[in-house]
Amino acid sequence: MPITDPQPEQAQPVGEQIRDLRKVRGLTLQGLADKTGRSVGNLSQIERNISDVSIPVLKEIAEALDVSINWFFQGVANAPADERDIIVRADNRRRLEFAGTGMVEELLSPNFSGTFEMILGTFAPGAATGSENYSRTGEVGGYLIAGELQLTIGERAFSIGPGDAFTYPSTEPHRCWNPGAAVATVLWVVAPPSY
Repeated sequence: MPITDPQPEQAQPVGEQIRDLRKVRGLTLQGLADKTGRSVGNLSQIERNISDVSIPVLKEIAEALDVSINWFFQGVANAPADERDIIVRADNRRRLEFAGTGMVEELLSPNFSGTFEMILGTFAPGAATGSENYSRTGEVGGYLIAGELQLTIGERAFSIGPGDAFTYPSTEPHRCWNPGAAVATVLWVVAPPSY
């Protein structure tokens, strides 16, 4: 999923950041391909923001470039210094739009040094976290604010409505999507932080 910031004055697109950092590190596309196991063509398309880049793939790229994944999501720090580590104001959220997927995430946690992170996610009708179940280390909790979601955890499937909350170990293969005609909005709590 190409990850772009819809407010270009706040951040450079992720693909361009990957390219710039790769060049600073003195790596060719082939060198990055060797480190990540991805093809040169795929990495080139990611760098030009025309090919999908999932969070797991972005993590691989970040590791190969010796940065944490949150390096790609640093926007302009508009918050006063005395609250920057505690408060995220509504107009200062780091917004991640997964281009072509109908998903948008706003990071609500001020930093990634804690044991969890909070994310406000929106799913357009038909949007999904991916075409297949996936897993990662940790635990996930969610509270559906509006709309509806289908949640699959392992072999179990659940319909989630407004006001419903859920938690699950993210080590179990999971996936969620919006089967409805309206936007779904969910508050996520993820441990450990994934961005």
